[in-house]
Amino acid sequence: MLKASLDGYKKYLWLSGFCVLVSVLAFYATPFVTSFTLDFVIVGDSSKIPDFLLRLLEAIGGRDYLLRHIYLCGAAILLFTLINCGFAYLRRQYNAYASEGMATQMQNVLYRRLQTVPYDYHKHISVGDIVQRCSSDVNTVRRFVGMQAMEIVRTAAMFITSLVIMFSIHPTMTLICMCVFPVLPVSSYVFFRRVQKRFQVTDEAEGALSAAVQENLTGVRVVRAFGQQRAQMDKFTALNWDYRDKATRLVHLLAVYWGLSDMIGYCQIGVALVAGVIFYNRGGFSLGNVTLFVMYTAMLTWPVRQLGRILSDMGKAGVSLNRLGEIMQTDPEAEPGLGLMTDMRKEIAFSNVSFHYEDGIDVLRDVNFMAKPGQVVGILGATGSGKSSLVQLMQRLYTATGGAITIGGVNVNDINGAHLRRNIGIVLQEPFLYSRSVLENIRMGAPHATEEEVINAAKAAAVHEDIMGFAQGYQTLVGERGVTLSGGQQQRIAIARALLQNAPILIFDDSMSAVDTETDTKIREALRNLNRNGIVFLISHRITTLCRADLILVLEEGAALQQGNHAELLAQDGPYKRIAQIQNFGGED
Repeated sequence: MLKASLDGYKKYLWLSGFCVLVSVLAFYATPFVTSFTLDFVIVGDSSKIPDFLLRLLEAIGGRDYLLRHIYLCGAAILLFTLINCGFAYLRRQYNAYASEGMATQMQNVLYRRLQTVPYDYHKHISVGDIVQRCSSDVNTVRRFVGMQAMEIVRTAAMFITSLVIMFSIHPTMTLICMCVFPVLPVSSYVFFRRVQKRFQVTDEAEGALSAAVQENLTGVRVVRAFGQQRAQMDKFTALNWDYRDKATRLVHLLAVYWGLSDMIGYCQIGVALVAGVIFYNRGGFSLGNVTLFVMYTAMLTWPVRQLGRILSDMGKAGVSLNRLGEIMQTDPEAEPGLGLMTDMRKEIAFSNVSFHYEDGIDVLRDVNFMAKPGQVVGILGATGSGKSSLVQLMQRLYTATGGAITIGGVNVNDINGAHLRRNIGIVLQEPFLYSRSVLENIRMGAPHATEEEVINAAKAAAVHEDIMGFAQGYQTLVGERGVTLSGGQQQRIAIARALLQNAPILIFDDSMSAVDTETDTKIREALRNLNRNGIVFLISHRITTLCRADLILVLEEGAALQQGNHAELLAQDGPYKRIAQIQNFGGED
């Protein structure tokens, strides 16, 4: 997945690698110029200067000229510093292009895949887990590609460059200066692998704290209704202290590690300085060389000890890639049949339809009925009787395990999935509203609808007057998940959204449970007028909602025990008559 996401951005990584090499060479040239200035320009020792460089220096006036114009050595240091800074800037710029482009491409691919995976996939994975993978895991990979991967290259280039230069000058001194460097990355790697659990525990504590805030704000109505503000505050305080304690312990461990590694690094610099002075006093080792070795040792200390942490983080990036790969390995929803774009304003027939989930227990058993254009079909049944599963089969969110569902004689498995669902509007019992204006929420059903069409849909859903009572009318912002609206207002706005879609098949899955009987009647009358050539499915527990349906199905334990109109079912002894009597309803409203 990483390789595919980097397509089009690999050139930036190559450019970044080139900038790293130039930056490292310029970085290491600065101590070299300092050493040259001390040994040749100030002291006059030319024994370590290559012949070609001596001839070049003689051509411009030799040591005397440089001594009179000592600022040229300072200018050379400044030049190399500017080159180092310039290419370091370019390195980060190219890294940003590559990592941000890769992350954008990766998130687009993940989001596209999540839109195409089967509906059942979303029922077996939590929303929080998906969000975590598409944000935190992608960010972990982005950070590694953008910062840490090139830091490995930079550290390796620095180590090799310094090793070559220092060995060419004094092998013994080089070994002394490098004696602790193998220990630093190994100890760093071991440390960060061992405290990985601490990082995880701290992240989990932070996640629990964030979840508590989210739950409190999302369920603010429940919190206020039951007077749970103090309990929620106590819960948040406990989680906050728990996070603080775990974060403090983690910071303490990091402080111990960085303090010890600082001490080891400074000791190494001290050893290099002492050894350099000793070799200088013995002769054959210049003052410039002492400066050069000490500076190179200091310059290597931080990146070498950081290398262990980077290698440890590489493991975290690998885990994140595996988690992202799990999403990509999920096969997208496939067209099971011919993918036809058939006319949806036709009769719908269920022929011996059965269905069960993975557990093998039948949810629907041998359901048979036919709905004709212009009809309203009511579905009545207890919780768990298979009402929602029946309409989900019609949308092909699941595939029937027995029998066939046809629209105009065409099996739903042979109808193009997008075409099928585009022509089936659905309103759920718990509608989802976005944190946008009322107008935008209703327009979700038809983004290009005019304001007049939106108002007509709202009137049909009996919510227009409520909206006009808001301070900003249709421009009123809806709180997250519709928290600023009543349950009935949320349902009616969702109904308006479905009506605006103007789909030939409309499904209302117990979506009038929060509206009063009078409003229920108005909405059903509007449905008959607006959807004369389509089919409306009404799922409800209320006889008043279903009594005027042309066909009523009574489901019990997955089987259609009764079907007919209101009068026919009242004349039969069965569940429908029993429920009507319990609800004290014997006639039409």
